[in-house]
Amino acid sequence: MSLLSDEDKNTLKDIFSKKLAGNVKLAAFTRKDNCEYCNELTELIKEVTSLDQRISYEIYDFDENPEKRKEYFVEMAPAITIAGAKIYKVHYYGLPAGYEFSAFIDDIIDASRGTTRLAPSTINKLGTINRDVKIQVFVTPSCPYCPRAVRLAHQFAMVNDRIEGSMIEALEFEDLANEYGVMSVPHIVINGSYTFIGAVPETQFLNYLFDALEGGTSPEQAGEVSSL
Repeated sequence: MSLLSDEDKNTLKDIFSKKLAGNVKLAAFTRKDNCEYCNELTELIKEVTSLDQRISYEIYDFDENPEKRKEYFVEMAPAITIAGAKIYKVHYYGLPAGYEFSAFIDDIIDASRGTTRLAPSTINKLGTINRDVKIQVFVTPSCPYCPRAVRLAHQFAMVNDRIEGSMIEALEFEDLANEYGVMSVPHIVINGSYTFIGAVPETQFLNYLFDALEGGTSPEQAGEVSSL
C-alpha cells in the first residue's frame, strides 16, 4: 500500500524539479526483528526516491552492517540518514511521518544544494565549534512545532561536521524517551544532559547550544519555560 497519495507525489515531483540542485542519497537502517515501523520506513524512502532520478537510496540491516553504521554515524534502528556531496550527521530515528515529513523533504533539498537556510551570523558562529556535539530532538508525528526544532538541529549539523543532529520519534524509542524524561515535545537534549523544551527561534537555539558547551545550567534545570 502506498504511503503517499497521487496528489502528494505530484506535488513533490514539482518541488524536486524546481528545488533540487544535485544528487542526494538516503541510507536506511532496519532490523528483521522488533522493528514495528521498518517496513513503512523502507516503503517511504522508495516512494520518495522514485519521484526524482537525482535521489537514490540504500537499505542496510542494522545488525549485519557495522561498517555502514560507522560510515553513516548511525546508532539505532530504524533510521534514515542523508548524504549530498558528503555524508551529514543528520538522522531520522523513526519514521518521519506526520508533520516531520516536511522537515524530511526540506533536508533533502538542503543536502542537494550543500547549503542551509540559516542566517550568515549563525553559520559563522557554528563554524567556531571544534568539539563533538550531539543534539537529540524528541518528537511525535502529531506535533506541529517539532519540525522547526528538527530542522535547526539538522542544519546545524550540515554546517559543522562536529555536530550531530538527530530526530528521535519518542513513541518508537519509548525507553530512550523515558530515560531523558520526555513529557512534552519537542524535547531537545544536547550532549546527554543539557535540555530544553519548545520550538525556539534560531538565535535562542544557538544560544542554548553554546551555553551547553560552556557548561551552563539548562533551562529545564533552571525552571525556565520555552515559548513555542
